[in-house]
Amino acid sequence: MTVRRVMGVETEYGISVPGNPDANPMVLSGRVVTAYATQVGMRAARAGWDYEDETPLHDARGFEMSRAQADQSQLTDEEDPTLANVVLTNGARLYVDHAHPEYSSPEVTTPRAAVTWDRAGELVMREAVRLLSEPGAPGVNLYKNNTDGKGSSYGTHENYLMSRETPFSEIVRHLVPFFTVRQVMCGSGRVGIGTESTRPGFQIAQRSDFFEVEVGLETTLKRPIVNTRDEPHAVADRYRRLHVIIGDANHCDVANLLKMGTTSLVLGMIEAGAIPDDLTLAQPVTTLRDLSHDPSLRTPVRLLDGRQMTPVDLLWRYYELAGKWLDSTHGGMPDDDTAEVMQRWEQVLTGLETDPMSLHRELDWVAKLRLLRSYAERDGLDWSDPRLRAIDIQWSDVREDKGLFNRLLAKGAVERLVDEDDVRAAVVAPPEDTRAYFRGTCLARFPQEVAAASWDSIIFDVAGQQSLQRVPMLEPERGTRAGVGALLDESTDAADLLRRLSQDVTDTAGG
Repeated sequence: MTVRRVMGVETEYGISVPGNPDANPMVLSGRVVTAYATQVGMRAARAGWDYEDETPLHDARGFEMSRAQADQSQLTDEEDPTLANVVLTNGARLYVDHAHPEYSSPEVTTPRAAVTWDRAGELVMREAVRLLSEPGAPGVNLYKNNTDGKGSSYGTHENYLMSRETPFSEIVRHLVPFFTVRQVMCGSGRVGIGTESTRPGFQIAQRSDFFEVEVGLETTLKRPIVNTRDEPHAVADRYRRLHVIIGDANHCDVANLLKMGTTSLVLGMIEAGAIPDDLTLAQPVTTLRDLSHDPSLRTPVRLLDGRQMTPVDLLWRYYELAGKWLDSTHGGMPDDDTAEVMQRWEQVLTGLETDPMSLHRELDWVAKLRLLRSYAERDGLDWSDPRLRAIDIQWSDVREDKGLFNRLLAKGAVERLVDEDDVRAAVVAPPEDTRAYFRGTCLARFPQEVAAASWDSIIFDVAGQQSLQRVPMLEPERGTRAGVGALLDESTDAADLLRRLSQDVTDTAGG
């Protein structure tokens, strides 16, 4: 295993109506989804989500939470007909989740692709804002962030396909310390300390104050550093989908690439049993918050065995272990994607160690802190000033002319890794090396005949058929362009596609 694996990003966007703080966010979020789907001519907006294989209460520790015990926010396998929910032609899901519009990217296989299709989601949301800002339409603002600064937090979740053979206890043991310190590379920064930002100050990550336990199933209450939701959306006895809820929403490509890439490498080492060190922390939850509150990066990390180091020191240890593992298994860098992540990882750790502010072109929290300090020095503001909080919110505004990050980007003040043309293409086109290709292409070519879809299935409603036709897609790396591109190109309609698929199954079984 290298840095490459099936992965994806889910981002809930903050939402508000100018001049109307009491507007219903669920209704507004539904308008966002509907406006975009209608504008792009998505006749497939009629297609629902296939909930058949959703198992949100299965726990990776070997049990299932009862529905009576679960918070309503955990019951994601129940369809709410009042909420908008569509699948896009790029293979992504756009829907309302917990009173926020959410863009869930299609499955990809590299960190750079994860950045590309995550940024495609920003363009989707930007277009929805434009549509809802036209004369006669209710104005809506959307923010790619993780807290409103008033006590609410919403997620940016990562998903990584892993081997089912890896003991979950090993995943927890090695991921808790990594996730605790990863924020110094990947945090998005925010004004205010505490869940309600009651203490003045600036911190590295937006989500850290909202986590309460090391391990658990919940995502909105008692948030855990390692989430145990066991819902693979794939062959269950072969794969697990690691559902990561602790990350921030990133605007900077380098930070986003490192978030996905370093995590994938650490997971590869866990699967291979290649982390010999016991890096267990003495107090992970407390350490998570303390590190976030200290942009100087001087707060010590205390290990259970008594050792003490800085967060950058601990990240260096993971980096060194990854390098040794790659050398021993591949004789060096096995592919360009892995080489890119390792090179960027070393560069960023070196910068954090010597001068964190030198990384203002690469890391979100550094770029934001630099901008906030410039405003504070110019206008004589301290961290308790509400104007700095307003700047923090405006940073993540998705509009090109209003979002402060987007303004920096337009000036060339932030490094981009992915070309804008590639991002625009990813708004409508799916990745070609996962099942997202089959899903997205079917929605593009046969929108009238797709009744429902999910990560692991498509349901067709074909004229002349007495029942709906469900096509399972339990292998995430099947349904690629190489595997089904010719089949899709040759099919005249959905009925023809289903006949060809049925014939392929018959031929395979017979052969």
